[in-house]
Amino acid sequence: MTAHHSLIFCTCPDAAVAGRIAETLVEERLAACVNLLPGITSIYRWNGAVQRDPEVLVLIKTTSERVAALTDRLRELHPYAIPEIIAVPIIEGLPDYLSWVTTCTDHND
Repeated sequence: MTAHHSLIFCTCPDAAVAGRIAETLVEERLAACVNLLPGITSIYRWNGAVQRDPEVLVLIKTTSERVAALTDRLRELHPYAIPEIIAVPIIEGLPDYLSWVTTCTDHND
């Protein structure tokens, strides 16, 4: 089965940054919907040291066709030098919802 939709995971430093990014991606039709999940803690290695920071997890729904453009735009908007941008295919979902995602991200309108 070929996946035609993708879910992008991205972390942001705070709700304000996450909100600005989410609104821009939806306004520019790169994403149909973006969920902001505050209250996560990320533990990671950066510059040779283990870091621990509060972040907001952003879940972005789009079509697989839009992932490259969305990734490019997300890199422009994001304050991190190397933002977490992980795309996973959506293998199954409610057909009406996935159709809505396609309609909302159609950049030919």
